[in-house]
Amino acid sequence: MGIAPPLNRQVAPPPVLITAGVIASELGQPIHRVVRVLATRPWIKPAALAGRVRLFDRRAIEQVRAELAGIDRRRVPVGQGGAD
Repeated sequence: MGIAPPLNRQVAPPPVLITAGVIASELGQPIHRVVRVLATRPWIKPAALAGRVRLFDRRAIEQVRAELAGIDRRRVPVGQGGAD
């Protein structure tokens, strides 16, 4: 009986996960807007947790970008409507 040779397993690299701050930086948006979108859109879920820090995959950047664009489209420009 000998020692079996090691198996040739391909190990996948760990996923690259990002924080809300990185998302804000990449989108050029204030952190408070990104955090608000992430907190109020349950379909944008973190990929992992590191303690209390939520970590997201790269797909979340496009989801947040779309949500912020929708918010900006619905926003009424100052002086064009609203209560005066």
